[in-house]
Amino acid sequence: MSFDAPAGLSAFDLTGKLALVTGSSQGIGRALAEGLADAGATVIVHGRDAAKAARTAAEVASATGAVTHSRTFDVTEAAAVDAGIAGIERELGVPDILVNNAGVQRRAPIAEFTDDDWDELLRTNLSSVFYLSRRVSRGMIARGSGKLIQIGSVQSQLARPSIAPYSATKGAIVMFTKGLCADLAGSGIQANAIAPGYFATELTNALVEDEDFSAWVRGRTPAARWGDVRDLVGAAVFLASSASDFVNGQTLFVDGGMTAVV
Repeated sequence: MSFDAPAGLSAFDLTGKLALVTGSSQGIGRALAEGLADAGATVIVHGRDAAKAARTAAEVASATGAVTHSRTFDVTEAAAVDAGIAGIERELGVPDILVNNAGVQRRAPIAEFTDDDWDELLRTNLSSVFYLSRRVSRGMIARGSGKLIQIGSVQSQLARPSIAPYSATKGAIVMFTKGLCADLAGSGIQANAIAPGYFATELTNALVEDEDFSAWVRGRTPAARWGDVRDLVGAAVFLASSASDFVNGQTLFVDGGMTAVV
């Protein structure tokens, strides 16, 4: 048996690949978009705010020298996803890489959690991943290759007070990723997930500035610090590249060791 596979660092080269990163106008998504662009990919920055997404795409292009584009469509609506991906396919081609990053967090004790917040978590953190993976995988199947990368969380495995519904959505991401592997591996498609620990971003700034909470994060994490969004780039490039062609259905925790210890 023989097969052709890049050797060494060339296996991580994304030149010629088209990557769509949802929710990438800021935070973790932006870091992933810039990291994929720096590895050679043409990147589509996606966000809810068209001007912000376009500005981020321009900044990523300036920082990396890569070709970038921006798109705005509602990832929580199946029809909007179908139309958005159809437009991308028509203008740019079928994405080689889909990073399902868009997500939200809502906090409340379970007895006080509202229906609206529950529904929003399901739509944004889980239904969007289904809609996008279903639509993009059709073109990947026809081509015979593709990379689907979901963004989970340490809450895919661990629970904390006030975020049970969020933990449920992120736990589901792990099993959905396994299911994508079961359905798509035979078509040359790899589906894997990245599960970040506690990362300092615009959305977690209030927690970072809460000294009691930050002390808990540092004490609970063997690396004794918050994650920097750049810590996620290596995992994303690995899972987006041919270096991971025999890795499928897995969740890679990038959490400073948090889920490794008690």
